[in-house]
Amino acid sequence: MKQGFRQQLPRAFGRENVQWLSGVAVGAVLWILLYRNLEWFASLSLYFSGITRANRFGEALYFFLYEVPKVLLLLTAVVFLMGVVHTFISAERTRALLSGRRTGVGNVMAATLGIVTPFCSCSAVPLFIGFLQAGVPLGVTFSFLIAAPMINEVALALLFGMFGWKVALLYSAMGIAVAIVAGMIIGKLQMERFLEEWVQKLQERVITPEVEGEVMSIHLRLREGLHHVRDIVGKVWLYIVLGVGLGAGIHGYVPENFMASLMGKSVWWSVPVAVLIGVPMYSNAAGILPVVEALLGKGAALGTVMAFMMSVIALSAPEMIILRKVLKPRLIAVFAGVVAAGIMLVGFVFNLVL
Repeated sequence: MKQGFRQQLPRAFGRENVQWLSGVAVGAVLWILLYRNLEWFASLSLYFSGITRANRFGEALYFFLYEVPKVLLLLTAVVFLMGVVHTFISAERTRALLSGRRTGVGNVMAATLGIVTPFCSCSAVPLFIGFLQAGVPLGVTFSFLIAAPMINEVALALLFGMFGWKVALLYSAMGIAVAIVAGMIIGKLQMERFLEEWVQKLQERVITPEVEGEVMSIHLRLREGLHHVRDIVGKVWLYIVLGVGLGAGIHGYVPENFMASLMGKSVWWSVPVAVLIGVPMYSNAAGILPVVEALLGKGAALGTVMAFMMSVIALSAPEMIILRKVLKPRLIAVFAGVVAAGIMLVGFVFNLVL
């Protein structure tokens, strides 16, 4: 009786599957513990180094110690999950699902997803890679990459509290418009050939019929996710460290008085200059808003400061360094140019109507 029952057990309950599920469960618990204690880890590391956050170097080092493991943990989790999902839904099916919709619908969906994911620009890159890995069209992935850091509940709540609902509403409307339109433009340019070769091969990867669909067991699906982690994280981790390192080096060294003098409303070039100043910097919405408030207090124009804020959180140099491992320079230049043009338009509109 017992032997017959065991023979009827579905394949999913095999010993190897149980072992893999147990290993993934343990890994998930460790991941959660690490992610929830990143601030403690960074503070403890800073304490043992004998450096405090009271000076600019200490603040930059804390930023680096916090952001690097955060982005790497996010990348690992997203790539693993997308690797497992890839065994259920092929890249071809995903492309067909999104490309079959009317122009812009996929971009709206991706930008909306970006609004509810409170990531900074570097933290959004792992999901960007995951979307490419799943075969999501390039322009749609860019709509997410732009919207995720630029428009989220943290930014909107702080803007509402500091400047009122009109500013918060206009910022969110203009921000999502930039994300959607920029993604659509990049999609129309059909620049998939400017993805790095390893990303193109990743998108073209097809699961063999012997392990596809129902035939594929749980442990093989989990193994596929682990393979994607080794393949992708192994290629981009150094760029993440370099990118966040640049952001940490700039973090805390914001010459507010000098920038405020360049961000007046009286001259047209203040908006593009604000964008150029913001690009090398790196922060999230919560981190840059105190700087925004300080600049406004020193007489800077609201639209110019909004353009500066958008460029810092959606178009940062550290983000470009990380993306360089995924995108070729021409595609990075097009992405930066299209988004910068949209951000400058936002700045001019803000200065015109407010």
